[in-house]
Amino acid sequence: MSNIIKKDGYDYTFDASACSTCKARCCTGESGYIHVSASEIEDIAGFLGLESAEFMKNYLFKHEYRYSIKERKFADSYECAFYERESNGCTIYEVRPQQCRTFPFWDYFKTRVDELKLECPGVVDV
Repeated sequence: MSNIIKKDGYDYTFDASACSTCKARCCTGESGYIHVSASEIEDIAGFLGLESAEFMKNYLFKHEYRYSIKERKFADSYECAFYERESNGCTIYEVRPQQCRTFPFWDYFKTRVDELKLECPGVVDV
């Protein structure tokens, strides 16, 4: 079974097995936005056993016209509120946002493969 993922329109592949060697650089590092849709808010809230309003109050903030998951700030990094250092994993993996599911195949990286390779050890040129 291959862990190599290729998407049309991208000049790189992704080796998903590299995730186990990485310290979740896609979930940590510089501050950024982890946008969530209305349906994702409902799904994550339900997964956590929370009402949507409570989930939004505790875990989201408004960024322009969308909501984004809050981050925790450490001395050396920002981390998604749902990243768990001990297990090096996502506590909401089963219902993670589409933005997380599609990484590293984002339009932004189509012309920034060198930048992406610094973040993600699983990215390989075609």
